Amino acid sequence: MDIDVLRVSGKNQWKRLDELTRARVLSGEDIDELDRLYRSATTDLARVRTVSPDPDVIAELSRILSAARGRLAGTGGLTGAVIARFFVVSLPLALYRIRWVILGVMAVFIALCAIQAHYMMTTPEAMNELGSPERLRTYAQSEFVEYYSQDTHAEFGVSVWANNAWITLISIGTGITGFFPLKILWDNAVSLGTSAAVVITYGGAWHFFRFILPHGVPELTAVFISIAAGLRIFWAFLVPGPASRFQAVGQAARAAMTVAVGCAILLAGSGFLEGFVTPSELPDALKISLGLLLTAAAWAYILLLGHRADRAGLSSDVGTDAGYYQPVSG
Repeated sequence: MDIDVLRVSGKNQWKRLDELTRARVLSGEDIDELDRLYRSATTDLARVRTVSPDPDVIAELSRILSAARGRLAGTGGLTGAVIARFFVVSLPLALYRIRWVILGVMAVFIALCAIQAHYMMTTPEAMNELGSPERLRTYAQSEFVEYYSQDTHAEFGVSVWANNAWITLISIGTGITGFFPLKILWDNAVSLGTSAAVVITYGGAWHFFRFILPHGVPELTAVFISIAAGLRIFWAFLVPGPASRFQAVGQAARAAMTVAVGCAILLAGSGFLEGFVTPSELPDALKISLGLLLTAAAWAYILLLGHRADRAGLSSDVGTDAGYYQPVSG
């Protein structure tokens, strides 16, 4: 076999393979072509190594095939561009597309929490079941405050982050059931409403809110986001739209895992606030402002970057050509 003949005959195909490998977005037809050219180039490389091992041709083909293999298998590497796109496009867009669900979950949570607190505060029998007045007063005035000073600030912050991250993972991981995200919503609303009733009754409203708001607003926002992402998976299962149910659920699940990264970051911020700011001697107004500022920054990130990506028609799905499945033409 004449190596020059092979190089000339395969030049256009190798060039096209290289172009497809470097393309940012591939259609189903493009991936079909990429796969076909990859197989052809693999055969060419084997022939070169067997018959006429030219080092230049081997090096060129090996480079092209390595990149193409990574693109087909979804192992192209965690480059700076990939990371930047994740935080500038994929994450904010995935959050933006469930923004109304997040707000709906938040509204339901606040309503349930308020109803539970009102019920406990206006039903002496229910309050008495929690303990004697002396016991509840001790909880409201001492234990409720001392909770934020247990362990070191760092240890407490990390433990809080781990616990809340686990809740968000359960909300997302069991989202397809529809039941467990709603149960998490219910349990947390009832628990917070009950605590609010006790602390407000025996310690005052400001005593409750000045310890809850600094970290609670961003923390609960992350929980709302995770519940919304879980429910979005359930909705995709019920109403898949034009895609197959398997594809719709897969896309929603990948978006939810993207959202989980955002939740982990937001919970890290709220964990820092709960571990270092809430129990500190800083003015209450400053502590609350820090929590509200973190939450406002999260919503600005969602609405500004997410809206921009949505308007540009971009996709938050990291799996379209990253090895989860292979689109085909026709």
